[in-house]
Amino acid sequence: MGDVLAGIHATWEFDSDSVLIRFERGIRTPKLLSALGERRVPHEALSSVTLAPGKRGTVVLRAVPRPGADPLTEAAAGQLKESGDPYRLVLPAESETLAEYYADELRAALTAARQRRWGLGADGNAAPDEPAERYLVAAPGAPLHFKAYDGKASFDGETVSFRWFWTGASSTKWKAGDQRLPVTELEGVEWRSPELFDGYLRLLPRDGHGAGSGAGEADHDPAAVVFGLGYGPVHESLPFAAAVLEAVRGAAAKRVAAPVLATAPTGRRDPADVADRIRHLGELHQAGLVTDEEFTAKKTELLAEL
Repeated sequence: MGDVLAGIHATWEFDSDSVLIRFERGIRTPKLLSALGERRVPHEALSSVTLAPGKRGTVVLRAVPRPGADPLTEAAAGQLKESGDPYRLVLPAESETLAEYYADELRAALTAARQRRWGLGADGNAAPDEPAERYLVAAPGAPLHFKAYDGKASFDGETVSFRWFWTGASSTKWKAGDQRLPVTELEGVEWRSPELFDGYLRLLPRDGHGAGSGAGEADHDPAAVVFGLGYGPVHESLPFAAAVLEAVRGAAAKRVAAPVLATAPTGRRDPADVADRIRHLGELHQAGLVTDEEFTAKKTELLAEL
């Protein structure tokens, strides 16, 4: 498609297989959108497109992400305000006809993406959208950090660190000491918006890993930092949570793939190596250390490796 649709606080650039969303950097732009900068969203990461009237003489074009396709929306878990939704493009009402055109074009592109995903022809019926098996939209890149009420959270791409503040951390956290939690020891992240009551970011350790319990009050969980007025704002803590979540899923995928790689066939054995082993086996047989049956069975096994 290659066209550009400019709205309020954002611009959408339509490519053949994705939409590039660029957010303005200005005092009127929601801070989360400014912090995100730009995001490339593949068509396969989307489930649908809507167009509806907005507030004060506007229309809103919105792309709906598939479950599991975007670590940012997965971490947010429905807690974002409309103004901070990175999938909304707000346009003046006079641009409604143009918005309808792009909505139809994008819907057609999503249908084609579903047909390719399910191996269907142009006349086939695409199956309903299912949760994505992997993240298709990239999370903000590490390193990332922010100040919570009770400590400083840092993420270098592999390890999350919590350094406690003596003015805010509970005695439980002080006794546990500063925390360093590798993503390989985590199974997820729980983010509760600082704009809600008792906001926090909690790391969920895998069974038997980490210092946190993954339950109870975040104020007393060494695997969590709590938010407060001016501490852990959405535009800092949510991208942080999304980046950690993406890294955790990536580490889990490697754990699943590792046994497959370990047991994958390595090819036929070198004939010279087999000959040496048979020769050594014969010496053991002549010395009476291997029975006739053991010699014959092992020799047959070695020859089968050629």
